[in-house]
Amino acid sequence: MLHRNSAFHPVRVILLGIAVAFGAAAGPAQAEALKPYKDRLFRYKKVTETLYDGDFLVVEYSKQRDLRDRDEVDERRVYGNYVSYRPKRSRGGGDLKANGRTVEYMGTGKWKGGAKAIVIYIHGQGGNRFQGMNDVSFGGNFNRVQNLMVRNGGAYLTVDIKDFDGRGTADVAALIQYQKQLSPGAKVVVACGSMGGIICWNLLKNANYSRLLSGILLLGSPKDPGFLSSGALSRNVPIYMGQGTLDRVYNWETQANFFKQIKSAAPGYPIKFTLFDTGTHGTPIRMTDWRLVLNWMLG
Repeated sequence: MLHRNSAFHPVRVILLGIAVAFGAAAGPAQAEALKPYKDRLFRYKKVTETLYDGDFLVVEYSKQRDLRDRDEVDERRVYGNYVSYRPKRSRGGGDLKANGRTVEYMGTGKWKGGAKAIVIYIHGQGGNRFQGMNDVSFGGNFNRVQNLMVRNGGAYLTVDIKDFDGRGTADVAALIQYQKQLSPGAKVVVACGSMGGIICWNLLKNANYSRLLSGILLLGSPKDPGFLSSGALSRNVPIYMGQGTLDRVYNWETQANFFKQIKSAAPGYPIKFTLFDTGTHGTPIRMTDWRLVLNWMLG
């Protein structure tokens, strides 16, 4: 348990064991793919630690500021100034026949073709395709990513996952391949919440699937040790990992040490980790700065 008022700060002490400077040179400045949208509301209010040349951030999470003052109804409905319903104009649903199954999904923006970039959200256990299209839950952060894609000529999709195994991975891959047919020039980023992260790691480990990807977001997800021996390190698909220090489902230290393992095995690998201090399991979905992460991946 983290006691914020204590002189002994467990998170900081643990971070000293994780932090190893590799001295990697900063890359050239890249053009931003996504224009600003409500950045003042959604940007990180306070970064308390910066490690690995900025690849590992510790961000202060305040339950009062970031939940109670942000939500009209705690964890259910955000205040109206955080959302815009413009994405509803192009929102719809579809069925894809693949792998002997029917894959149900939803989309907004240019999900029927002509997208410059595509973001696909994969829910966790007990979720469905409607979660990632909910405008007012999770502090309006799903509404923000929808608006970022709609306002920048992109597409945003969510999909129902029945199995978090090879079948679920194959269904997501089929949706990616179908979207690439509709928008051949689009870069594809897949974001996975909680147990959905299993599918994200599976996509990375498969050479045929990973070549279709421009990035993976893991939001409160488990690690996958098989990633290190899969050959995926050589393919350099950018990875973002977001975790809360009070996550009782997947321990943050375990995930942070896996980030360190990847950095040790391939110091130049494009991976970033954001730790939300006092955040819980759902905090990365609520708090991750979509524009910051997507501009890094799409740039």
